[in-house]
Amino acid sequence: EPQLVESGGGLVQPGGSLRLSCAASGFTFSSSVMKWARQAPGRGFEWVSSIYSDGSTYYADSMKGRFTISRDNAKNTVYLQMNSLKPEDTAVYTCAAATEDGDYWGQGTQVTVSS
Repeated sequence: EPQLVESGGGLVQPGGSLRLSCAASGFTFSSSVMKWARQAPGRGFEWVSSIYSDGSTYYADSMKGRFTISRDNAKNTVYLQMNSLKPEDTAVYTCAAATEDGDYWGQGTQVTVSS
């Protein structure tokens, strides 16, 4: 059964950094597109970043230069390094997998940026 488990969220001050992790199991991770999305309070889901099996990466405009997505196929894990965090980055961050058998989502991890 496919499973995605996020970790690494928490409370950070503006300008700080966090690294989120998403451990995957139950599907062929190395060939899957891995994504991060977020949902801020009272708002819909917002796509953050994607990384393809060939390592190519894509980011939403507001995250370019601040966030870095990466993957470790040996560990079946995708990461999101977030730097220069702003209060408006406060959200539940969720990872997702687009696999040959369908799309799967994790439960999310809370990131709060506040002084």
